[in-house]
Amino acid sequence: MAAVTSQNQAPQPRVYFQTPPGTEETEPPVRKQGRVTVKYDRKELRKRLNLEEWIIDQLTDLYDCEEEAIPELEIDVDELLDMPSDVDRASRVKDLLVDCYKPTDDFVAELLDKIRGMQKLSTPQKK
Repeated sequence: MAAVTSQNQAPQPRVYFQTPPGTEETEPPVRKQGRVTVKYDRKELRKRLNLEEWIIDQLTDLYDCEEEAIPELEIDVDELLDMPSDVDRASRVKDLLVDCYKPTDDFVAELLDKIRGMQKLSTPQKK
């Protein structure tokens, strides 16, 4: 909503929110961690995000299309981590990529290598 002013009125001074000179803080403010990074390890979240970006890049190459045109499939990393062996994991990923016309063996092997040692991101139980 715009303020209505007549031609006779002078413009009002603007208000700026700045720290007055000489009162600057000497210590930087302590930054609180967000809820997500308190529940989960920030490093593990970063690894997971990097993995998901890598998967999308690889799938766009495998399906030779843009990200939006990739067939509807979900590679659930937590599900793969729950499986007892790499053979089971590889089989699951290959089942998901059954419609891909390019060879997927290199992608599957590299994916399994990347998830080795990762932790599941299940919701932690409240204590």
